[in-house]
Amino acid sequence: MTDIGTGPGTDIETDTNTATDTDTDTDTTGILDEALERLHTRGPERQGRLTNHAPMAVEALAARGRPEAVHKWLDLYAPKLEEFPAGVEPVTDADWRAALGDPRRAADWIAYFGRELGAHPWREVLARWWPRLLPGMYGGSTHPVIRVGHAVRTLEAGGATAPRLAELAHGLGYWAARHHPVTGLAALPGAESAAAALDAVPPLADRTDGGFPARLGRVRALPVWAASVDGPEEARRRLTELVRAATHRYATHGHGDEVMLVHAATAPNAVLRALPALPRALWVPSLRAAWTASAAVTAMYAPDAPVAYDPPGSFTAEEVFERALAHGDEHVIKLTDTALDVGDEQALAAALRAIELGEPLR
Repeated sequence: MTDIGTGPGTDIETDTNTATDTDTDTDTTGILDEALERLHTRGPERQGRLTNHAPMAVEALAARGRPEAVHKWLDLYAPKLEEFPAGVEPVTDADWRAALGDPRRAADWIAYFGRELGAHPWREVLARWWPRLLPGMYGGSTHPVIRVGHAVRTLEAGGATAPRLAELAHGLGYWAARHHPVTGLAALPGAESAAAALDAVPPLADRTDGGFPARLGRVRALPVWAASVDGPEEARRRLTELVRAATHRYATHGHGDEVMLVHAATAPNAVLRALPALPRALWVPSLRAAWTASAAVTAMYAPDAPVAYDPPGSFTAEEVFERALAHGDEHVIKLTDTALDVGDEQALAAALRAIELGEPLR
């Protein structure tokens, strides 16, 4: 077995029992694992609260058949990153509740999950912690669950190599450290379709003051959607519908905030990607949490009115992803990755809109 650090002073071993003969992976070069090892010496955040998007972006590049671009992209992004944070004290099974939601404990949480994943199969760890973490998926601007979704996809696709297990430890640890529940929301009249329900989300009266945490605290009510769903297959179908609707909506609403509105689509898509690795009993509550996240982001950042968008031509999915890669912005890459999951013309138009709106990585 091969050891890899999930941060200074922690180790995780390769779980050789979770890969199957059906595992496939676009990246057979080992480049993604190299990039993850490189990134695991860096912290999950920078400048106090901004998220390190690099692990998610490089996974998307590898998953979309562009592993040769990974290190070049990372070289451009790396100057933004900060060193791995210092630990405070170990998280244990006896006292983890006291450490939940404490961003100062990020290193402690990552080390804890490194130990857990070294001792237990990764799907078992994910299934045990998903219902504990799911109510707090709104912390860190939903980035922790998005990082976990990318980690799960690459584990499912390429087997449980040590760097990929370590990446799951980093994602779960970041989620635990930024765990932030949303409670007490009043239920507003909704709609049958996800698209109509998103249209029914009332915007915050003040969408100019404060970042994500401050705005989230001002979200008091959201429309009801898919409340009657009680079976796992219907939950997956509705979650797929939500991802499609939120992605499509970006084309006409992304100008409200070209960065933050990306998460209305990528957060529920991260949950959707995790479903196959989770017990089916967790699929319905996952749908509920994903809807709250997508609707809350919409309330916080949606513009006053949509604008029509006509794409600058007709492009294949591969051509759109190449444009996103050339642009380089991490949010553009991640939204395009989600748009390719959706796979229709409206989703590709949303990715092209993100390319137009976003600031290129230089």
